[in-house]
Amino acid sequence: MLKVLLVDDEVFIAQGLEVLIDWRAEGYEIAAVCQNGREALDYLREHRVDLVIADVMMPVMTGLELLETVKREKISDASFVILSGYGEFAFAQQALRYGCMDYLLKPIERDDLLAILRRSSSASRDAMMEQRYEREYLTRRLIALLYGKGSREDLEHVRSHMRLSPGVRYVEIEIAGEADADGDGSELAVLREQVYQNCRQYLQEDADHCVLEISNNRQSYAVGLIYCDYMAEDRGLAEGQYIQQLHRHLGVSVQREVRFIAGRRVQDLEQVSQSYESAMALRNLVPFRSQKPVYWYEHELQEPPEEERTVLLRRELDRLIEAVERGEHGLIETRVRELFARMQERGLKRRGINVNFNYLLFRLVHLASNLDSESDQEEILQLISASSVEQGFLRGGSSHLTRFACDYADYLTQLRHSEPTGILRDIEREIRENYAENLTLQDLGRKYFINSSYLGQIFRKAYGQSFKNYLTLHRVNEAARLLLHTDRKIGDIAESVGYRDIDYFISKFIEIKGCTPSRYRKSRQ
Repeated sequence: MLKVLLVDDEVFIAQGLEVLIDWRAEGYEIAAVCQNGREALDYLREHRVDLVIADVMMPVMTGLELLETVKREKISDASFVILSGYGEFAFAQQALRYGCMDYLLKPIERDDLLAILRRSSSASRDAMMEQRYEREYLTRRLIALLYGKGSREDLEHVRSHMRLSPGVRYVEIEIAGEADADGDGSELAVLREQVYQNCRQYLQEDADHCVLEISNNRQSYAVGLIYCDYMAEDRGLAEGQYIQQLHRHLGVSVQREVRFIAGRRVQDLEQVSQSYESAMALRNLVPFRSQKPVYWYEHELQEPPEEERTVLLRRELDRLIEAVERGEHGLIETRVRELFARMQERGLKRRGINVNFNYLLFRLVHLASNLDSESDQEEILQLISASSVEQGFLRGGSSHLTRFACDYADYLTQLRHSEPTGILRDIEREIRENYAENLTLQDLGRKYFINSSYLGQIFRKAYGQSFKNYLTLHRVNEAARLLLHTDRKIGDIAESVGYRDIDYFISKFIEIKGCTPSRYRKSRQ
């Protein structure tokens, strides 16, 4: 509902306006009624409204003075309508010069008021859409900086539209838990939207520091925060206190456990990609750390204390890694049992177990890097952590680790052989023919009997981008073709190319084509 403020010193005029039309049916609600401009000004300083209808002549402060003060001091972006009699028409003309949307002559006619309200409603919708597109444009440039692909123009645009300060840190806000049973993640997607909106509300004037679409080549239900030192300083808090306070606020507001992953602190926005990359690296290690509300990059990558370094079961781990490298599933199962027996014999607690698993994981990454120097180590870590969380070997014990280790051994085996160009052609054909379906590397890997981790790597090498980005580009290009050669509605086109969420479709279209679908269609007609 759009909010209206009525301002008139004649009570019966305001009362008449309240009953003249069905405000709710027109999409409005009367937020307050004030008897002079000064009272209205005080109200506008504390409350947001969309439309002000004010008499031109009032005691204490006239409607004209109210309008002039609001516009000069930028107190509100509400539209103004001035009420005037025939003898006050000159004042109404002056109000128009101050940016008044329109004026109404007394006595007020119902049809005249309805016409103005509908025009104001349309203008408000257009303004909200324009603000949304501007925000998406800013977000797209900010994401480019996070990925390390931003230009100098991107940097300057973000600097001119956001408050910044020295001391910048990327913080990923994740919803704890797994996708719903049907696997589509709809519940987590709804919760992510709630986290995003509550985070924006908490940040207030810094709301654009909260970024919704930050996932890079992975299924994510996270929200990104560009933290700057001034945020804590403005509230008289230390950085850690501010982050903990925000964490508590979001957890209470969505009634769900959330966790923060804070990348390393950098000096300026220009280095924000370094903070983002460190947060992503830390994210991939979180499943192998003890559970915490906030993970700090600097804390988590500290050298473990001497007593923990002594519990590294190097002999058992090296024998397991050798079995993985040889690709012998039976031997892997034996080595995993030996490792778990030794950990139980030593009485290792979770922290000590994590030390051993971290050693195992980084050695496995090293194996893949030796086989293919172009392997993306961060991507390998991501695939490892995703697999380990899915299989739950930290929770479930040796059987899950055995399954994971065997899968990774198969991945290494495929990495040693030449690229299966025939399979890549099949994958490309799948995209062309079934792009509107829910295509995933995991499903395609099962269909073509190839390890999905390996498939993702060779796809990136062959096409210069991830499978997910390639699929998105194909979908958007197909949508662009339909926009130009059909008169189908945008929502219909979005669904036909695989997007059930039209807002998400529009954001991806803007990201790739640089404008909204409607503007793209109009500019090429």
